[in-house]
Amino acid sequence: MRIARDLYDQMVAHAQEEAPNECCGIVGSRDGEAKCVYRARSLEPSPYRFEIEPHDQIRIWNDIEDNGYDAAIYHSHIRTEPKPSPADINFAREWPGTVWIIVGLAENPPEVRAWHIDDGLVRDAELIVE
Repeated sequence: MRIARDLYDQMVAHAQEEAPNECCGIVGSRDGEAKCVYRARSLEPSPYRFEIEPHDQIRIWNDIEDNGYDAAIYHSHIRTEPKPSPADINFAREWPGTVWIIVGLAENPPEVRAWHIDDGLVRDAELIVE
């Protein structure tokens, strides 16, 4: 996925603002290019996991469908590198084919990586910041 620097910066800022809890949101894209970042609230804010608040999820999915976007889910890791945790891998089973973007706040500057997680298998996804 290609993402403009300002959209990338929006995800990082969201992660930093929500710390010490994980943030969550969705990136709308078309033809492999990010078009917008949707911030979401976590249903039960936690430094260890996230769950997109249902009303936010409905609002965001409606807008994604209205605009014909694909969706990538992003969230943050507060104390660890931006690699999928066992909880992330388990959660991804409900979202096959989705790109997962993780903002890692353990380092300064934050590190952001993207992943494909399908049937418990994790592999890198390309994230090009322009």
